[in-house]
Amino acid sequence: MKKLLFLSLFIIISSFSENEGDWVTLLDKELSQWDTYLSYRHQTNYNGDEPLDANGNVIKPIGLNPQGFDVFGVSEKSGELTLRVSGEIYGCLISKKEYENYHLRLKVKWGIKKWIPRKDKLKDSGILYHSIGPMGAEYWRSWMLSQEFQIMEGHMGDYWSQANSAIDIRAFIAEGVMNPVADENPNFIGLGTGEKAGGYCMRSVNAEKPSGEWNTLELVCFEGKSLHIVNGQVVMILKNSRYLKDGQSMPMTKGKIQIQSEAAEVYFKDIAIRELNAMPNAYLKYF
Repeated sequence: MKKLLFLSLFIIISSFSENEGDWVTLLDKELSQWDTYLSYRHQTNYNGDEPLDANGNVIKPIGLNPQGFDVFGVSEKSGELTLRVSGEIYGCLISKKEYENYHLRLKVKWGIKKWIPRKDKLKDSGILYHSIGPMGAEYWRSWMLSQEFQIMEGHMGDYWSQANSAIDIRAFIAEGVMNPVADENPNFIGLGTGEKAGGYCMRSVNAEKPSGEWNTLELVCFEGKSLHIVNGQVVMILKNSRYLKDGQSMPMTKGKIQIQSEAAEVYFKDIAIRELNAMPNAYLKYF
């Protein structure tokens, strides 16, 4: 009996180890595994066009790895590192590496400050994954072509298409002014560029903790499939990640990871990633 129990445990542990690599931390004091990008201090009248100064001249984005800005900073307390994103200027952290087939995990909580144009709106940020191509490719001229795991008050785990991306999501279709809502039961519907359902889908349930508390977010990606997980609860099931190029649908299964600065103060810690050799067994049922 003991031998059988030992053998069973060995098989389970071996299978786990084979499918999932070791956790690798992505946060240090120097943000050595990230680049930074800042675009604009967007105003309330922004409409997607290139911002202009008072004389009507085009304003250039601040750019890659600028000096003298306090938008991204890491502090240490009792040996624990915390990333603060001020949100004052639109932009992002960008991982220096590209990732494919992985499990990303981090903790997030809201700060206090909000900036124009979100002073009267919900606090907002996001994880952008499978990020490829140039910066400033989407509406806000601040981020790369990507898929978004939304981080917003009351909306952690929503989906947004960034630039010309698209994906299929298990969701109820929208009617009228409604938007699609994720759920584990309906069939997959297409969202994003070229899809009738639009580029936004709401998470299945609000699993966010009260303001000021840390939330654990997990993003599982494997071969074009992904899961948005908030505090241990799967809130969105996605597959067939892609983008549209010259009218043709192209697979979009790897890329850099971006963490947004989007007019709200937000804190992150315990940012870690591990490689996957297969979709973890616990999540196979969703597909």
